[in-house]
Amino acid sequence: MSPSGGFPHLSRRGLLAGAATVGLSGSLAGCSTLSAGLAGGEVAPGTVQFWNLFGGGDGARLQGMLDVYRKAHGPNSLEAATFSWGNPYYTKVTLATLGGHPSDVAISHATRAVNLARGGLLEPITDDMLALAGLKPTDFSEIPWKAGQVDGQQYTIPLDTHPFVLYYNVDVCQKAGLMDGDKLKPIVGLDQWEAALTAAKKVTGQFGCAVPTIGDTASCWRWLTTLYHQQEGATPFLSDGGRDLSWNEDLALKTLTLMQKWTKAGLMPKNTDYPGAQTLMFTGKAGFYLMGVWEITTAQSIKGLKFGMTAIPTLFDKAATQGDSHTFVLPRMNRDEAQLKRAMGFVKAMLDQSIAWAKGGHVPAYVPAVQSKEFTSLEPQKNYADVVKTVTYDAQAWYSGSGSTFENIIGAQIGLVEQGLTSPQRALDSARSQLSTYAKTADPLG
Repeated sequence: MSPSGGFPHLSRRGLLAGAATVGLSGSLAGCSTLSAGLAGGEVAPGTVQFWNLFGGGDGARLQGMLDVYRKAHGPNSLEAATFSWGNPYYTKVTLATLGGHPSDVAISHATRAVNLARGGLLEPITDDMLALAGLKPTDFSEIPWKAGQVDGQQYTIPLDTHPFVLYYNVDVCQKAGLMDGDKLKPIVGLDQWEAALTAAKKVTGQFGCAVPTIGDTASCWRWLTTLYHQQEGATPFLSDGGRDLSWNEDLALKTLTLMQKWTKAGLMPKNTDYPGAQTLMFTGKAGFYLMGVWEITTAQSIKGLKFGMTAIPTLFDKAATQGDSHTFVLPRMNRDEAQLKRAMGFVKAMLDQSIAWAKGGHVPAYVPAVQSKEFTSLEPQKNYADVVKTVTYDAQAWYSGSGSTFENIIGAQIGLVEQGLTSPQRALDSARSQLSTYAKTADPLG
């Protein structure tokens, strides 16, 4: 059986066959039904069609931003559709583009846009195109901007950086002596980290810090790769375009051993899923919670919860945390100048609402927004905004990136380690065995 999850530069028949394995039946939700692309219908002249994969708090916040656009440009100015996160979404974008009916603008993670570009599915973003909306490359933070480059060409317009961060329950941390006024005391190094978790556990009677270990391969991977990349000598997990499984075995084993030590000691839960992990912190049964910034909206909705957010502490040699960027891309299609101008105008209108998006936890990539007084005074976002300087993106491969085959395989093994169901060595051996199938498969993107 051949691997799935990338964006092969193959014949349309070959891609259709492969797409069936990555969940083509993902559900459609959002503010409109799909009237073009895969459904093959017509879109009203002058309408911008926009596809995205945002659910939960992000999805709700996006709808507000889209409503602002419609109010300014008319109720029929925009048709937006939201698809299932991960491979099902990227499969739909791929098939629609190959079929000649993509959306005008789409969202892509930076780590997935590279493969879309390599597969010939995206329009390069030129300075002249940016100028149509009054934009230029220097309007964007350097790291997320460069993450969208392939062979010297730009393919993405970054909206944000969304890092893995540390949430903390203020009441628990105050009782544990971990607060300095209204801020969390700095935590530096393994000893202070374990001491903080131990102090929080004494207060909660259950756990020091919660993170999903079951049914959430993404969080398992984010936690592992954050700790791994804080250590000198860390090498990419993948190199040579995914043909080489190149992680530093000793450091990966050391990191997994520590992660298992904390769950065995009861400082972190062995068996908890995504909603369970956040519930532990939100209800005072854990002092800390590890998750992406997007769960700020959920935390804010909990009545009586006092919480803060900060960068994940530096436990080893250097600051690092896993992250990605949501970006705007233009699927390849025959656009006339008016269509292109509308598409770029829509992107600019979304960038102009970067503060609204930042209130959902994300760090804006648009420099005028991130340097604005409104953002620099935004709590708790300003506490982790500098993470964009040390964020680590997943290594590039045709089967890697957010929600990818790579993430699913290795994340599942990490979860088993945290649950105490396998050893770090067996987990790495199993991940290597499974990933070798993909590493040995000829890169379908060339």
